[in-house]
Amino acid sequence: MSESARSPSSPIDAFAQFIGVPFQRQTYRNLAYLLLAFPLGIAYFTVITTGLSTGLSLVVTLLGIPIIVGTLAVTLGIGSFEAQLAGWLLDVDVNRSVPDVEFAFGSVDEIIATTKRVVTTSATWTGLLLVGLKFVFGVVAFTAVVTAGAISVTLLSLPIFYNASGVTYTVGPYVVDTLAEALVGAGCGIILLLVSLHVLNGLARLGGFLTTALLGGQKTTVTGDVDG
Repeated sequence: MSESARSPSSPIDAFAQFIGVPFQRQTYRNLAYLLLAFPLGIAYFTVITTGLSTGLSLVVTLLGIPIIVGTLAVTLGIGSFEAQLAGWLLDVDVNRSVPDVEFAFGSVDEIIATTKRVVTTSATWTGLLLVGLKFVFGVVAFTAVVTAGAISVTLLSLPIFYNASGVTYTVGPYVVDTLAEALVGAGCGIILLLVSLHVLNGLARLGGFLTTALLGGQKTTVTGDVDG
């Protein structure tokens, strides 16, 4: 996006940017990012919490430690995927660069060494934090998209369905039962849609900012050796 697009030079440019948001490709990439945040956030949270709880329940055995370490290692993969997703959909460049993390579970010493490597890698904990934030962000994003979409579509459909049999539209305390009222409601729907798209674009940029803040400057390469 150019500097002039980010900073309108005149009220006309600002108005053009305001009404042009439905015709920008990035708007729909942002919406895709927001809608994906919900299922991804749930999946991340479920996998990590299940892995950690299972590992902690078996921590008194040697089996519990590899499960915990492996679960924490998954956060590294999640971080890498989220960095790529932000690049694909938000055009955000997240550069990850930390030392390689090698996994080896062939002996007790290797288990201990692997555990130390995973625990002392900052990307593990930023990835874990990202999982929690992604879950919350996904819920907020999904709620915002669905709510804004439902209200906007309802208002925009007023001129078509306001006098349909068995259908009653009410906007606050008002019953919409004339074409003039339906057209006014549709006009409000257009304004709401434009405002909502700008707000949702901002929410997507917030998601990109959080990803960059947590993962920026980190690059993780994971290698495995379970046989020792």
